[in-house]
Amino acid sequence: MFEKHTVYKLDNYNMLTVEVQGKTLVVREISDQWGEDTHKFLSRPEMMDWAQKRFRPEDFPGGEEEYRKVMDTLRAI
Repeated sequence: MFEKHTVYKLDNYNMLTVEVQGKTLVVREISDQWGEDTHKFLSRPEMMDWAQKRFRPEDFPGGEEEYRKVMDTLRAI
C-alpha cells in the first residue's frame, strides 16, 4: 500500500496530493479548471524544484501564508 498525503484540499475538485510509491513521488493536481494532472518525481529535491516553478503566492486564496504552508507540507513529505 502507498503512503498518500493531502497537501491541500479546497473541495473535491481543487486539491493536491502526493503518493509515496517506494522511491517515486506521484503528485496529483486536481482543479475544476484543468482537470487532473499527474507528475512523477524520482526525488524530493526534483519535486520541490517543480513546485517552486509551478506555484506562486498569488495562486492561492490565502496568498503568501497559504503558499508557505503548501511548500512546508511538500518539504515534510
